[in-house]
Amino acid sequence: MLGINEGSFDLQVNGYGGVDFNSPDLTAETLHRACEMLDGHGVGGILATITTDHVPAMCRLLQRLATLREADPLARRIIRGIHIEGPFLNEQAGFRGAHPADAIRPADEEAMQLLLEAAGGLTRLVTLAPERDAGSRVTRLLSARGICVSAGHTDASLEQLDASIDAGLAMFTHVGNGCPMQMHRHDNIVQRAISLAGRIWLCFIADGVHVPWPALGNYLRAAGLERSIVVTDCIAAAGLGPGRFRMGRWDLLVGEDGVARSPDGSHFVGSTGTMPATRQKLARFLKLSDPDIDRLTKANPRQAIKGS
Repeated sequence: MLGINEGSFDLQVNGYGGVDFNSPDLTAETLHRACEMLDGHGVGGILATITTDHVPAMCRLLQRLATLREADPLARRIIRGIHIEGPFLNEQAGFRGAHPADAIRPADEEAMQLLLEAAGGLTRLVTLAPERDAGSRVTRLLSARGICVSAGHTDASLEQLDASIDAGLAMFTHVGNGCPMQMHRHDNIVQRAISLAGRIWLCFIADGVHVPWPALGNYLRAAGLERSIVVTDCIAAAGLGPGRFRMGRWDLLVGEDGVARSPDGSHFVGSTGTMPATRQKLARFLKLSDPDIDRLTKANPRQAIKGS
């Protein structure tokens, strides 16, 4: 088991300390500042996450991030790769979450290739909805290149998930989120995902808000710690406290409870959690031991993306 000095490894970081990785205004200075804060918080590595927009806009963001990272030794150490979340997601309200409906589209190999090229070989993880990937063609393309493919913002049936796993799907993004607040009490995407725990990695946002602690405890027991991963899914507002912020296209409000919501309060928009706070909460609310927390935040994420 990895020790505390190894540093957490967070597969889903949209921004940090006031710095938005999805901003066209990202600079060398702001990227370095975010990496300094992550380093200071004991984070040994992240996947910087670029979320849904129209493909040309996503390509510009990916190119900028890759170029700025290459020029900064600290950024190269902290940002071990890129997580592309979207645009091949379920377009229905609730399932799409904060991803803009006008930019969500079916998966296709040409668009995926453009995104991969823009990321300059740094893509380690792609989140897509299996039901939007006809014939699992994009999943096969990514898997063949050694890129981890994760299901997320999806309402895929078990049959669609099974076919995607056969094509290379290896993970599920933020289980219990990226889905409507009201669903069938038994036949729903959360139950389907957890039923597949023996075949894929399951990621959870462990802040007590995105998934309440009793539910998260149940999910972890059902899935097993050996196949579970904790992420923050943090946005630029992480570590800054209450206020109004901008993330990509979204204006958002962070309340006194630390939760980032859309201005109308209809849904969450990422997390403001940090890994130190997450570790403390896992110990406090779920009574997990340090070795178990290390497994969830250090060993398993590294193993899932094959040591990137």
